[in-house]
Amino acid sequence: MRLGKGRKSPDEMTFLEHLEDLRKRLFYSFVALFIGFVPGWIFSKELYAILARPVTQYLPAGTKLAFTTLTAPFMLYMKVAFLASLFFMSPFVFLQLWYFVAPGLYLKEKKYAVPFVLMTTFFFSLGALFGYFIVFPWACRFFLTLGRDFQPVITVDQYFGFALKILLGIALVFELPTLVFFLSKMGLITARWMVRNFKYAVLLIFVIAAVITPTPDAITQSIVAVPMIVLYGISILIALVVGRGKEKARRTGTDQAG
Repeated sequence: MRLGKGRKSPDEMTFLEHLEDLRKRLFYSFVALFIGFVPGWIFSKELYAILARPVTQYLPAGTKLAFTTLTAPFMLYMKVAFLASLFFMSPFVFLQLWYFVAPGLYLKEKKYAVPFVLMTTFFFSLGALFGYFIVFPWACRFFLTLGRDFQPVITVDQYFGFALKILLGIALVFELPTLVFFLSKMGLITARWMVRNFKYAVLLIFVIAAVITPTPDAITQSIVAVPMIVLYGISILIALVVGRGKEKARRTGTDQAG
């Protein structure tokens, strides 16, 4: 496999060289996350206020989230800063992921690095925004309405874990179109295969939605599942376009060879 200058193909790399490449990518990602952590820490209180809004807007006036250990607020701001850094620096982290999983590209395939970073960042952010503005407030209102006969005492630790599961879970699920695009490019899946397995995909989507969403009601799960089904439909179109492009290129190559 033809590579850029100074790089080996995956077939030529030893196991230790793969580990070294992984270590390098993780190190670069860690440095990037640390750089993003600094402004995240500086504005951690403001970021926490934004993160807490989906639940505080439904709490009685003057009610705040609680903490039960002395270090809980400090750890909370640390986690908020790290979460902010993860989203702010996600393009660089996705670029390192690309460099690791596709180290042996042909020179003409290197152009996919930019689309990969743009697509992963876009859908990752889109999923997080969907979780924050749609799923998160709905879930908070559901639980607080259910417990309206009691005095809410929500700890910051519980709330952050709750938020992390929803935001990251949905953000990762929204990477489906990107995954399908590159699997189609590699010839591992086709639009026809995705259509044929649509009913199994829907079943899997509802299972994933049930795991991500913290509420047991079907309405909240459907709020997550329906956009995922739409994403699956978009992914089918992506696979179809990629497949037609590959078929056209194959026919062109055949005609030139003839």
